[in-house]
Amino acid sequence: GRARAGEPTSVLVGGEAGVGKTRLLEEFAGWVTDGGARVLVGQCLELGEAGLPFAPFAAALRAVLRADGPEVFAGYEAEFAPLLPELGRASAAVTPRPVPLSDAPRGYLFDLVAELFQRLADARPLVLIIEDLHWADRSTRDLIGFLVRAARPARLLLVCTYRTDELQRGHPLRPFLAELDRARGVERVELGRLDRDGTGAILADLLGAEPPARAVDDVHDRTQGNPFFIEELAVAGNPIGCAAIPETLRDLLLARVDRLAEPTQRVLRIAAAGGTRFAHDLLAEVAGLPEAELEDALRAAVAAQLVVADRDGDYEFRHALVREAVHDELLPGEHARLHARFAAAIEAQPHLVAAGRAPAEIAHHWYAAHDHPRALVAARVAACAAAERYAYAEQRRLLERALELWELVPDAAALLGMDHLALLEQTLDAAVTAGDFSRAITLTRAGLAEVDADAAPLRAARLLDQRGRLMALLGKSDGSRELDEAYRLAAGGPPGVERVRLLADIATHLVKVNPGKAARVAAEASADAEAIGEELILLPTRIALLCHEERREHGLAELDRAEAVARAAGDTPALVLAKVFQSDVLCELGRYAESAQAAEAGVAEARRVGISRSTGAYLLSNRAEALIALGRWDEAEAVCAEAARIDLSGVTGLHWLQLGAGLRLARAHPGADELVDRALTFLGRPYLWPNHRLPLHELAIEAALAADDKIEAVRAARVAVIDESLPRLPREGWPVLSAVARTAARVGDRELAGAV
Repeated sequence: GRARAGEPTSVLVGGEAGVGKTRLLEEFAGWVTDGGARVLVGQCLELGEAGLPFAPFAAALRAVLRADGPEVFAGYEAEFAPLLPELGRASAAVTPRPVPLSDAPRGYLFDLVAELFQRLADARPLVLIIEDLHWADRSTRDLIGFLVRAARPARLLLVCTYRTDELQRGHPLRPFLAELDRARGVERVELGRLDRDGTGAILADLLGAEPPARAVDDVHDRTQGNPFFIEELAVAGNPIGCAAIPETLRDLLLARVDRLAEPTQRVLRIAAAGGTRFAHDLLAEVAGLPEAELEDALRAAVAAQLVVADRDGDYEFRHALVREAVHDELLPGEHARLHARFAAAIEAQPHLVAAGRAPAEIAHHWYAAHDHPRALVAARVAACAAAERYAYAEQRRLLERALELWELVPDAAALLGMDHLALLEQTLDAAVTAGDFSRAITLTRAGLAEVDADAAPLRAARLLDQRGRLMALLGKSDGSRELDEAYRLAAGGPPGVERVRLLADIATHLVKVNPGKAARVAAEASADAEAIGEELILLPTRIALLCHEERREHGLAELDRAEAVARAAGDTPALVLAKVFQSDVLCELGRYAESAQAAEAGVAEARRVGISRSTGAYLLSNRAEALIALGRWDEAEAVCAEAARIDLSGVTGLHWLQLGAGLRLARAHPGADELVDRALTFLGRPYLWPNHRLPLHELAIEAALAADDKIEAVRAARVAVIDESLPRLPREGWPVLSAVARTAARVGDRELAGAV
């Protein structure tokens, strides 16, 4: 702002390697573009102190020479020769004169440089960027200091970037920065790592499309938001984020490690096996080194900016990819030995890791140590611990590992106290709860191939029930075939709580496919539940049936009562389900503010028990829908962005996608087409619930109208009007008919208008 107003400003931009260059111009782009500023860039060279004085200024002045010719130097070409030798050669043919580098001529040279920049800034705002200041030679630092203190050219912005992780103790830039901090008009900006959204933005720019949310998560976790690392993984990854570290990046990451003494390198290798973050006491236990020797090694690693210490006395690799590169360098025997030592140490002293993390850490280290029996048992224990913390995605991952290890451990059933099918069923439940429906449907297929339906009809029925629901959620079919078979098996199964619970689940899943049959199955389950005194089992089913209550106000009152029962019983999943249908009914009644509030309250409950990617997923899109109706579009877009980050599976992610695409269309957002295309691909699936399909017809018409593609708009409108669900679903149908009518009016199609 001061530079724009005519007051000279200097900005010192610090950041880790790979952070400053990528984000530098983002900080000043507004002034550069709005003010029509001229930008000169010079880079300090790594050999700066070894004989390349004024390197960044030479690069900047060379650009001036190319653009403006030698006349810009106003006859002082020879004096500028120490900065730009070609000027000295050019002027020697006319007026040869020596240019000594004593202090007096150097001060004169600095004055000339300042005057040149002033002339350039008078004609046009000037931005002078000096990159990699940590490599600057003494002469460059002196000239920068002179420009900051003595020179006062107007409309000049001097920007110097440096890497904070290069500034080891005793680095000459440290006192120089301290001096500049005291000068007037100097600001220091510390650029931190990118957050997850920033990582996603860079990946989208590099790939030309929005990457999958899980790919963004993986890349962000590995790079910790460092733009340079993000770019390297993006170009190497296929799929994105899953690639090994490229060799060029690996060499760069290990270069600083290789410069350390061997004892420090050995401690870093041990620490790398422990993870990105490690406790001092745990490292000491595993390393088995004298305390003084361990502290000396860690001190050297901290001084080299490879490891940082926190207030609690623990340590963390500055970059997760450095840890990954060091870990990858371990020899096979060394790798197994170190991980086994970590596992044994944590088993003996669980307090050496963060509270609650011991089971997962033990499972990880025994697996990495290739001790299959111990890894199998530890994975199951860690999965149970994860479920207690509502960490269902982690539970699913650990149970998948147990399934993988099962074949490698001859006495796996005895060690776990369960058969293979039981382990598979637990993994399936975790996958469904975590919202990983694609994996879950694969697990149902494996379970059905293993179960004996005659000997265990309820087990088979439960697998079929889950498969039927998953088929509909993934748009593969309506799932009715599987649900019918599940009911047949359950109806003939042994009476009891398990059978009642299964009938209730089948009824819940049948609601959208066959409401009449769902009511009959629910009535059967209700009679059995009443007989054994287990009416609460039916609560989710009753909530689901209420959404089809024709008297909406009555259904809403019943939902309120169901919510109260769920809250009193401590049944949070049922409470979240009640909030889903409450927000839905309120929205249909036009009570949008209440709908948004109900959905928001449900989102908080879903997060608390880890079901944001399953039942809780619908709450985000319900809230976004209500906010759009209220005209609070910015908030709605933020909710859609949150849903995108969760990376919802199957049709659970369709509602927010359709809403987000419509919102972008309405706002003429540049990313609208991509989101619209992603949403409309669902129309190609074999099956969609009608309440999902009709809004997609509307979106297809709106997208064509926005693009002024009359042919496509008419085609999409004709497809929409013949959808058999249109007369039965007024909430979704009226917006479709409105879009069709506007299409008919725009193109003058009387036949289409008559169809409306």
